[in-house]
Amino acid sequence: MDALAGYGSSSEEEETNMSPAIQLKQLDIKDQPKDNDKVVKRYGPPKPKRFMNQGTNQNQSNVSSTNNTISEPCNNMSKIKPEDTKNETKSTQGESSDESDSSENSSSSDDNDGDMIGPPIPTSLEDNNDLVGPPVPELIGPPITPATEVVHCYSELVKPPVTSQNDNTKEISKTQADEDEMSDEDNEEEDKLVVPLSKDITFRHGSKAVTGLAIDPAGARLASGAVDYEVKFWDFAGMDSSFHSFRSLYPCGNNPIKCIEYSSTGDAVLIVSGMSQAKIYDRDGSEILECVKGDQYIADLARTKGHTAPLTSGMWHPYLRQEFMTASEDSTCRLWDVGKGSQHKSIMKCKTKNGLKTNPTACTYSRDGNLIACGCLDGSIQMWDTRKMFVNTAKLLRDAHQSGSDISCLQFSYHGNMLSSRSNDDTLKLWDLRNFKKPIFVAGNLFSRYGSTSCTFSPNDSMIMTGESINKGEKDGKLHIFKTATFEKVEELSIPNSHIIKIIWHPRLNQIFIGCGDGSVKIFFDEDKSARGAKLFIGKKKTKKRQMDVISAAAQPIITPHSLPMFRQEKPKPLHKKLEKERQDPVKSHRPDLPIKSGQGGRVAASGSTLSSYVIRNLGLSKRVEDDQDPREAILKYAKDAAENPYWITPAYKKTQPDAIFKKEEDSDDEAESKKPRLV
Repeated sequence: MDALAGYGSSSEEEETNMSPAIQLKQLDIKDQPKDNDKVVKRYGPPKPKRFMNQGTNQNQSNVSSTNNTISEPCNNMSKIKPEDTKNETKSTQGESSDESDSSENSSSSDDNDGDMIGPPIPTSLEDNNDLVGPPVPELIGPPITPATEVVHCYSELVKPPVTSQNDNTKEISKTQADEDEMSDEDNEEEDKLVVPLSKDITFRHGSKAVTGLAIDPAGARLASGAVDYEVKFWDFAGMDSSFHSFRSLYPCGNNPIKCIEYSSTGDAVLIVSGMSQAKIYDRDGSEILECVKGDQYIADLARTKGHTAPLTSGMWHPYLRQEFMTASEDSTCRLWDVGKGSQHKSIMKCKTKNGLKTNPTACTYSRDGNLIACGCLDGSIQMWDTRKMFVNTAKLLRDAHQSGSDISCLQFSYHGNMLSSRSNDDTLKLWDLRNFKKPIFVAGNLFSRYGSTSCTFSPNDSMIMTGESINKGEKDGKLHIFKTATFEKVEELSIPNSHIIKIIWHPRLNQIFIGCGDGSVKIFFDEDKSARGAKLFIGKKKTKKRQMDVISAAAQPIITPHSLPMFRQEKPKPLHKKLEKERQDPVKSHRPDLPIKSGQGGRVAASGSTLSSYVIRNLGLSKRVEDDQDPREAILKYAKDAAENPYWITPAYKKTQPDAIFKKEEDSDDEAESKKPRLV
């Protein structure tokens, strides 16, 4: 029976090691026992009857007398003698009639806790009807496993039943497969919808190449700039079929426009030109800010307040509406704050492999604003992390493009994992930022004439497009569209007699805007796939000019008192102009009295302050010469005195006069060579 005791203890260990997810409800005991009785609260389904040890109390539960029903873990039961088994069967038959005695049952349960098989059963003072679960089995065998217990006791679980992991994995795999199929279908549909080239509209900016083009995030307004120094603002909702802009200005004098960008909120426009100062305008064309110019005589560029050379590119922060960036030919890229335009916010220096300066020709932010990328003249692409100090680069690739050729455009994908670069070495390259060593794909033979030729991604990053200028022997510029995954050419669109410079694929409008070399702006759209934008004014008729009513002479006069000079308010002027005006005022500038040449205003002119002025003044007073005297007569009055009393020339010839004596010529042969006169 020691083996049976060990078997019972192993079942209790298995009970304690059961999963915590399988918890059964505690049974309520209706009749409370006395103080001397032990209260045992157990969990689990009803357990089978117990074994009896030889020589123990005869009042125990019924046990089957057949040894064939004992399972394999209880093979040690063969050591029990047959006589003992007969005695046990007799004792159990006698005890079956006394099951109603609750005290004997409780005492037997307390005395034989160590002989239990399987999980313990709840104690109760009532009959067996209070047990939860199926009836007590009569077979003797191994303990019931937790799986069989859970199957019979679902109604008593505190939590819902736990499904098997295999079923969950099957369901998850099915849902993932369904989602993948749906995503593939969506991608196929998107690929079919992303190229709106069915219709186009052309409106003219001017006669020179359009090198700057921008659209606000809402897709309501467009700004264009060209080499002719002019910037125009277009409103799609207010335009008609005449295609006239509502505002035109020359913000940077005689400097060509290189870049135009709308802010993330669309309320401000950044204008970058050939000058060293960037300008900020509002959406209606009024100037907000002009960046300060740096001191070009300071060697350390970090100590200058602004750029000291012409600008090359610029861009707004993706989500900070007050921050923007500019790149210049002074080999720096600077960050600015709209509220503090008197000095740059941060500076990044672009350097070559040897540590020398190199000019950044293109700059851009990543979509999340954490990276800043600059394409430099030495062919390198340098990146900085905005969350760290701008001392060292976060990513650096030296031989990205050919050295000496401008990198005209850098563009991050919408997902942020890829970067496209366009250069004047006639290539378009696609890079993976996770392995920023070699380009994924390269497209060559794409001629670029302008330093502003751009490239852009489609809204779902499935395609990339760029423009090609007209090369020698060709007549048309071309728009190339490639697949991002394979760089297979999807579409090639020819635009006659024009270069393709600026390209924008607006994600909300699903329209493509192109700035051309002949001064025109083209909009490509689709009636079904595109929204708003060009579709707002394509069907509008031209508005006729209204003739104003002629004001008759009998009408009342128009009184505008604020137009009079006495009512006008001074316009705000720059600080340097105010200082110049105050300098001209002797009272405000505290200017000392200037020296005078003659007496005036109660003051006498100072004379004779130096020795020379004193001598001249005395000579002039002693020998006064009248202004109306004839100079010839003044000289002839001394002729008689000179003839009577000669002093300089006449006494020298007094002995020989009136005969003139000339020098005699001597033979040149007798004289030395050094003394002979030289013939000229």
